[in-house]
Amino acid sequence: MKKISLLGATGSIGWQTYDILKEQRDAFHLVAFSSGKNIEKTREMIETLKPELVSVQLEEDAIMLAKEYPQVHFTFGAKGLVEVATHPDSTVLVNAVLGSVGLESTLAAIRMGKTIAIANKETLVTAGHLVMAEAKKYNAAILPVDSEHSAIFQSMNGENPKNIERLIITASGGSFRDKTREELKHVTVADALNHPNWSMGAKITIDSATMMNKGLEVIEAHVLFDMPYDKIDVLLHRESIIHSLVEYHDTSVIAQLGTPDMRVPIQYALSYPDRMPLHNGQRLNLAQIGQLHFKEMDFERYPALRLAYEAGRTGGTILTAMNAANEAAVAAFLQGKITFLEIDETIERVMQAHNNILVPDLQTILNVDSETRKTVLNMIK
Repeated sequence: MKKISLLGATGSIGWQTYDILKEQRDAFHLVAFSSGKNIEKTREMIETLKPELVSVQLEEDAIMLAKEYPQVHFTFGAKGLVEVATHPDSTVLVNAVLGSVGLESTLAAIRMGKTIAIANKETLVTAGHLVMAEAKKYNAAILPVDSEHSAIFQSMNGENPKNIERLIITASGGSFRDKTREELKHVTVADALNHPNWSMGAKITIDSATMMNKGLEVIEAHVLFDMPYDKIDVLLHRESIIHSLVEYHDTSVIAQLGTPDMRVPIQYALSYPDRMPLHNGQRLNLAQIGQLHFKEMDFERYPALRLAYEAGRTGGTILTAMNAANEAAVAAFLQGKITFLEIDETIERVMQAHNNILVPDLQTILNVDSETRKTVLNMIK
């Protein structure tokens, strides 16, 4: 039985991980998890899976829950994330927290040699060079949970990486894929959150609409698979059936297909190198689907994707600045403080003004992240 620590348990990916852990109790045991402010979901997970350690965001919630569940050790805040990630009994850490907050805890788990099932792309975007260097040093496996990177990982199984010609990441196009830039001037938050294919959290759904999500995935693919940016393409694919493809130099293309269900890549990362049946999973019926559609990516229509490629090719702290600016701008949009199109504009302004440091250490990354968020808040006042 694999023992699991889970960061971000009550978010979209975390909750779907919980669904798998409930159904596969003979294979997995959750020993520790972190949650935010959703105490009802936290209670449900405690009562169902009986972990030893739980971290919440606020100290007062930790004190309250400790009275309700005296058999569980409670902690809170940033320190709590590290405690969950480094629980001595766990062998696998699922990092499903949102944003760059998961960086320090992930590095701490890597230094203990744990397997990292990573759904938190911002950790790899902002500090990929540190994460992969530490993983190599401490012999810690990094397994992708994103559907696109899981698809690439599966399509590379048994193949020699030197034979790869290019990676092709598919993109649904998000909530506004049928709208022009001009038509996006007055879209609402509710419009943006209405994703046509996937059920995801608010931040990642907005990122999907701007295509920044795909930009982050391009950078993540570069880090995970050591692939040059010139060999990573993005292809618009409306149905989200082909999750990504790998082209080899003999012109063969291997793809991973399936219905849009995040539990598939989550469970694959947990069970790797084995596969397990997915309870209540919908099987793919291509005859019923009938047609699949593809379209070349338009960087003028999706400037956030262009900005991500630019940041990736530049390297250094501009990646942190871009990511932090995006997180702050998306939060401002969700709060009604800026328009949808101002998300891209804010990120570009931050990148243009950034003084880049090419090989940053962890403290520099954290400082740039913090300062960038303050800069964005000042820009939108």
